[in-house]
Amino acid sequence: MRIIRSLRLTMRPWEPDDAAFLLDLESRWQTVRYLTPDPTTMATLGEAAASIVRRRAVDHPVHGIWAITLTETGQLLGNLLLKPIAVSSGIARPAPVEVGWHLHPDAYGHGYATEAADAVLRDAGERGLQFVVAVTDPRNVASQRVCRRLGFTECGVTHGFYDADYLVFEKSLG
Repeated sequence: MRIIRSLRLTMRPWEPDDAAFLLDLESRWQTVRYLTPDPTTMATLGEAAASIVRRRAVDHPVHGIWAITLTETGQLLGNLLLKPIAVSSGIARPAPVEVGWHLHPDAYGHGYATEAADAVLRDAGERGLQFVVAVTDPRNVASQRVCRRLGFTECGVTHGFYDADYLVFEKSLG
């Protein structure tokens, strides 16, 4: 999987040695509460290691799941994904590509989510991706602000993804 860089950040594949950080990140309710309709916190290092294996398996010319790090120090900050999204049952259309992020609470408020997503979306656009969605829990105001900073268009609440009501944003990359 490729490495993508921005001014301050490096988005790189998750490595087995990142398991302790991933456990710290995803064992926090504050971090995972908006990730799925039924969020759960991670409980063990083994879960983190297995999750890293699954993240590394998304090895595609455009899609991926990256660890977000500070370029200067290598400090891990969070997760960024770009991959096809699961559409709700009964929806008869191809799955669009979703961009999503979640950061460690220590990394909040520095613009890292916006910068990381922008770099990955620029790279994906250069590789031919035409369109992305960002699917946010209606209560996740912080991620919605990131979507707006990235130039996404708000499309309203839909039940079209994950069999739950989400506020969807769209962006053309082409």
